[in-house]
Formats: sequence, structure tokens, C-alpha cells
Amino acid sequence: MGRHNGTTVTEFTLLGLSDLPKLQPFLFVLFLCIYLITLAGNALIISVIKADRQLHTPMYYFLGNFSLVDICLSSVTVPRLLAQIISDRKSISFASCIAQLHFFILVGTLEDLLLGVMAFDRYMAICNPLRYPVVMSKRLCSLLVASCWIISSLHALIYSIMASRLPFCGSTIIHHFFCDIPPLLKLSCADTTTYELVIFTEGSLVVMSPCILIIVSYIYIISAILKVSSKEGRSKAFSTCISHLMVVILFYGTDMFTYFRPSSSYSLNYDRVVSVMYTIVTPMLNSFIYSLRNSDVKRAIQRAISRTLQ
Repeated sequence: MGRHNGTTVTEFTLLGLSDLPKLQPFLFVLFLCIYLITLAGNALIISVIKADRQLHTPMYYFLGNFSLVDICLSSVTVPRLLAQIISDRKSISFASCIAQLHFFILVGTLEDLLLGVMAFDRYMAICNPLRYPVVMSKRLCSLLVASCWIISSLHALIYSIMASRLPFCGSTIIHHFFCDIPPLLKLSCADTTTYELVIFTEGSLVVMSPCILIIVSYIYIISAILKVSSKEGRSKAFSTCISHLMVVILFYGTDMFTYFRPSSSYSLNYDRVVSVMYTIVTPMLNSFIYSLRNSDVKRAIQRAISRTLQ
């Protein structure tokens, strides 16, 4: 555990998003609504995929897992944030802080890996349509998802062990609304160069590998789509990828800014805003993107509504 002037640190203080008392009720209602929409939207996608046989394909199997991870990502941070706002209790125990960090990194990494797997799935479907049913079997899909969970768990374990060994001999006030690596590194009184090196190397390997897979997959996908003679065929092929591309841009845009830079450039207020986008807003937007921008999901929802009304 971290040390504070030779004694064990037992708790931290999370400052949250704002110190203005008048703003607290608004923030509570705002984040509660976003959280409920996130739960409802992603739960709807999971339920529709499970209930509709036409969506029992590798693409929607991965999407169902991705929606589940979105629920987990929000649930790691938002409930505690809401509790802090309504009770004004900002302290968090050392063990709870490390646990929150562990599960946050686990589900964040899981999203990253699943996005890579989903890109590979789209590559196989568009570039190798004849081999697609054979290659993307139920067994392979299950193995891919299981591998994502194992890699994410190990990755999170490395980060949580590192964080638990950081020495804290000054302030224990975390200028954030949840426990994350950048604010903890900023708070530590030791030279964090080694920790940052691990983040840049091991973290880059885990996070950038799916990113490279996504880029390479889409180079081949775009090349294959451009070879399609009919405009309708090109439009249909690209429509299966647009939702995934939008989510990829949202995910990597905030992820790269938050983690892959020196701690010396860490900006308290600006980074908290980016973290809100990454941990709270994006999981909500993902459900809208995959439901409103995906014709198969929309039709499945319409069929479910029709069956309910009959």
C-alpha cells in the first residue's frame, strides 16, 4: 500500500467535478439521466440481439458483448460519482481506489480489444465473404471474446499492482472524480519515470495492437468496397462499417489524449472533461450509434415492438 510520511495511506479524497454547491443538483440529475439512458440503451441492444434469430451472427455477438462492456464501464465510475454528489462524502479508501482503477482499466481495455475484433469481423465479411461463415465460427468467436477478457484482466492487474506500490508522502487529494492512473502518478512523491515507461510500452502494445488491426482491416475493406461496381453495393457494404467507425473515433480520440502523454502535461480541469466524455458520455452515445445507425438493429427493435403490441 502507498505510504504517507512513513504511515500507510488508508484513504484518498476525490474532489469530483465541481466545488460549486449550486451546481451539484444539476450535475446529479444530468449524470443520473445519462447513466439510466446508458443502461437502458445497451440493455435494449443486448435483449434484441438475444431475442432476434436474424441477429445471431458473429457481428452482433461481438456487439452484444460490447454493449455489456459499455454498461460495466459506466457502472465503474458513475454510481460512486452520484453518491459523492448527493452525500458530499468525497473520501475513498485505498483498497476501493485500487479496485476501481483495476476494473476501470479492465473494461476500458476490453472495449479496445473488442473494437479490434469487430474490425477483423468486418474485414472477413466484406473481403472474404465465401470463407466468412467457416472462419468466423461460434467456437472462434467465443475464443476471441475469452481472449479479450484474459488479456484485459492481466493488463489491469499490472496497472493496479503498480498503483498500489506508488509512494504517497504528501497530499492525498485526487483532482478527479474517480481513481485513474494519471492523477495517481501526479499525486505520487516518487520519480514516476519507470511507471510512465511501463504505461507507454506495455500500454502501447495492448492498446495500439487493436488500433493497428483496425487500420489495416479498414484499408482492405475500403479497397474492396471501391472495387464494387454498383453504387448500391458500395453503400450497403459501407453501411455495415459506419457505426463501428464512429465508435472507434470516439474511443481512440479520448483514450489517446488521456493516457499516451507525459504526466507533466496533465491538466486537471481539461482532463476531467475528457474523462467525462470517455467514461460517461461515450457509452451512452455508443448505444445510440448502434441502434439508430444500424438498419438491422432498428428493424429488430421494430419487430420486437410489433410482437409486444400484438
